[in-house]
Amino acid sequence: MKRDLQNLTPKEIVAELDKFIIGQQKAKKAVAIALRNRMRRRRLPEELRDEVAPKNIIMMGPTGVGKTEIARRLSKLTGAPFLKVEATKYTEVGYVGRDVESMVRDLVSASVSMVKAELQEEVKDEARKRSEEALLDLLLPGVKQHSGESETGSRDGSSEQGGGHGEPGRPVPVNELAAQTSSEEAHSATREKFRIKLREGKLDDKEVEVQVTKSNFPAIEIFSGSSFEEMDLNLGNLSNLLGGKKKRKRTTVKHAREILMQEEMDKLVDSDRVSELARQRAEQMGIIFIDEIDKIASKENRGGVDVSREGVQRDILPIVEGATVTTKHGMVDTSHILFIAAGAFHSSKPSDLIPELQGRFPLRVELEALHAEDFIRILTQPQNALIRQYVELLKVEGVRLEFNEEAIQELSEIAASVNSSTENIGARRLHTIMELLLEEISFNAPDLNGQTIPITREYVQERLEEIVQDQDLSRYIL
Repeated sequence: MKRDLQNLTPKEIVAELDKFIIGQQKAKKAVAIALRNRMRRRRLPEELRDEVAPKNIIMMGPTGVGKTEIARRLSKLTGAPFLKVEATKYTEVGYVGRDVESMVRDLVSASVSMVKAELQEEVKDEARKRSEEALLDLLLPGVKQHSGESETGSRDGSSEQGGGHGEPGRPVPVNELAAQTSSEEAHSATREKFRIKLREGKLDDKEVEVQVTKSNFPAIEIFSGSSFEEMDLNLGNLSNLLGGKKKRKRTTVKHAREILMQEEMDKLVDSDRVSELARQRAEQMGIIFIDEIDKIASKENRGGVDVSREGVQRDILPIVEGATVTTKHGMVDTSHILFIAAGAFHSSKPSDLIPELQGRFPLRVELEALHAEDFIRILTQPQNALIRQYVELLKVEGVRLEFNEEAIQELSEIAASVNSSTENIGARRLHTIMELLLEEISFNAPDLNGQTIPITREYVQERLEEIVQDQDLSRYIL
């Protein structure tokens, strides 16, 4: 659930992260302070505000200890535009691959989606009214909404149609006017009856015919390495140029309501205002999380692929320092975007990054490796605790799992033991162990409906003993 960033104190940010991530208090505090500083900067006098640069962070630690999870939870927690990217996706200019500026364009796109959703929420009531009237027009094609002017007569009572009523401008006889008024009242009553049924959902399964915009885009092939965004091609305008047509589609009232609602919200929201607000929010509050930063770190005097890696670092540098990037929503200044980088740094270290890039990440936080005690907490404490996930999954099949404390202790010790004797993959080891432990139960679950299955220390040992003892086998399975 997203919350307004300016109302979150550092303690509250850490408390929210504690619900899902075990330990790593140093990293949580560093991130919480960095986020709080974004809000503090906004309250500074304008002449000082632009001088305060964000303190970018590098998070170091083995895989599976919570670096990416911290980033993922931040995106759900804050109301700031957030983007997570992999450093390995990018290549130096001149090589085949994505250019680093695309991360800023992606951030702006995320900001546009966020702002558009917020503005659509503001006009939702008006859009609901309009879509309801449009639905009633579809359900009662001959009974238009009464607004003081009927299809056959104008406000002054004179007929706009020639033929049966004589020449245009001829006064309508009193008896014809009375019949017309009576007909309008009947139509209005019918429309109101349908409105009530529509709101009660009694017409949801009825079929209607709606008009939807048919996109007439030609097949455009973009070659890898070319920057499509730099063309500044607005696909919305392209649709108009190519004559986006309406096509009729037969669907249920329930689905038609969603289609009409979306169209009405799009009409009520000003796209220019969305772009302007999104740009400002991305510039002032945007957060970019660059994962696998260690994969582009290279030691001196290396050739080959490392040339490209250093090139990526050089390309990232101006973005982090502050550059103006062209997007289809306008020019975006990256000077105050907060960058959080993360990496395991097994075969490299932060000092292997080019000095200029090191200087742009002044805060460095080392995340701790996880131990058996941490695994116990990961299995049981967070809101998305792994044991809870498996219990709820099998409950759907009518199977009840009961884990006792000794079984959880054994699972944690096995995970820690395998991590120490093979590759240390952190908490991800628990996923492989839990899958193997419950493999037979999951497979036979449809036949075990209504049963309660206790998970004991003996059961854990029986299922995992062979894998734990055979280290060669555990390398492949665990």
